[in-house]
Amino acid sequence: NHSRMLVRAAILLLALVLALTVVSAASVHLKGGKNAKPSFYDGGLVLKASGALAGLGNGDVLITLDAEANVFSTCTNNGGHQAPGQNPAPISVTGSQAIPVDEIKNGNTPFAVETEPPDPLIPGAPDCPNTNWTERIENLAFTEAWITVEQPEGTVVLTVYCAFHPPTEDGAVPKRTVSCTSS
Repeated sequence: NHSRMLVRAAILLLALVLALTVVSAASVHLKGGKNAKPSFYDGGLVLKASGALAGLGNGDVLITLDAEANVFSTCTNNGGHQAPGQNPAPISVTGSQAIPVDEIKNGNTPFAVETEPPDPLIPGAPDCPNTNWTERIENLAFTEAWITVEQPEGTVVLTVYCAFHPPTEDGAVPKRTVSCTSS
């Protein structure tokens, strides 16, 4: 009887610990309150997002930044003549940042994640007069971004979606042009 009570108590304690773990993981958010949003910087061919996370549990964190952008490219023929202003289909770029558990202090950590630049040459030059031309990406104007926070890797604890109106221009992205939602 006594051992049965101990087993029940241990099961209840384990259930409580698991429930608290789930609750703490569900509270991950951007530091700065309910309407907090990250800062963005358009580096021409890359997008950088930075901010701070709060409510993290104990474990390594992986932050992924996925972004959609309008492409501005130039077509150059074999003679070196350029036809600027080519606007191919939008492109998706991605990047990630791993943050080890020892960099998380009291459930908080800053982050600065940047997308990888796309290959600047567009194979087959589909937006140029013919395939003998070379099409090169000159700039990206970002329209949307998704920040995904995993803790541990494989367990999504926060997703932040941001839209840019109008699309970004090189340099710091004005906060007033960014609208974000978190889930």
